[in-house]
Amino acid sequence: MDINYESYKVFYLVATTLSFSEASKRLYISQSAVSQSVKGLEKKLGQPLFIRSTKNVQLTPAGQLLLNHIEPAINLIRRGENRLLDNDLGMGQLHIGASDTICRYFLVPYFQKFHQKFPNVPIKVTNATSLSCVSLLEQETADLIVTNLPNSKLPHAFIKKIVCEFHDVFIANPNYYAFPEQTLAFEDLKQYPLLMLNKKSATSEFLHSLFLKRQLELLPDIELNSNDLLIDLARIGLGIAFVPDYCLNGGSKDLIILNTKEPIPPRQIAVSVHTSLPISASAEEFLKLLPEA
Repeated sequence: MDINYESYKVFYLVATTLSFSEASKRLYISQSAVSQSVKGLEKKLGQPLFIRSTKNVQLTPAGQLLLNHIEPAINLIRRGENRLLDNDLGMGQLHIGASDTICRYFLVPYFQKFHQKFPNVPIKVTNATSLSCVSLLEQETADLIVTNLPNSKLPHAFIKKIVCEFHDVFIANPNYYAFPEQTLAFEDLKQYPLLMLNKKSATSEFLHSLFLKRQLELLPDIELNSNDLLIDLARIGLGIAFVPDYCLNGGSKDLIILNTKEPIPPRQIAVSVHTSLPISASAEEFLKLLPEA
């Protein structure tokens, strides 16, 4: 079917802005030309792509399906253009997806090393949970992501390197709670207020699975987006927090780590890339700086 790139480019801008006038401004062509291009595309594809009204524009199911396929292609073309236009040995912007916890406690030293080695290459970081970071790869907007494993959203083929292994721990301030046993069972933990990351995180998914394996229901009292805040709340006695051990920096004032009768398996931090895309030069250089666990 003879449909040129410009037709898809016009469609993409209308679909992402949901505005014919906004698309015409960005393309520097008339609104009539935009409308005619979309009509021509709809005619060739044999179905409407937009629902038009006097107040707004909406995608039809067919339009949404087409956008899902067009968007990755547009992003890939843009990334290729940026790499060709960049003057630093073909290295364009390094775009990384990672949670704020992984950024703060693991990635900062490697950001520093990369910046010292390639000061002209900008680093863009998108903060998201380990589960949500996977969509950055699937949408082909990030060069690589650094996430926790296990991760139910991450295809195994995307995993490029395991860079760290860590343990999750339960922590509490003993000044607020009297623990009758030195080692507590998961069942015992249910007697105390539990503080943990929200359900959209790989950490929450991990702890829920540990409880389910023992046919226990996990009902946290507080769910947050920040491990640092969980530690702060545990310190002031609001409950027992479940956090990665590396967040404690080798220890944390006023807090103790609670031992559990049930073993908590170690987890890993992994770097992942989209297997169907070439790895950018900047991503290759960043990967070289990261350790291998």
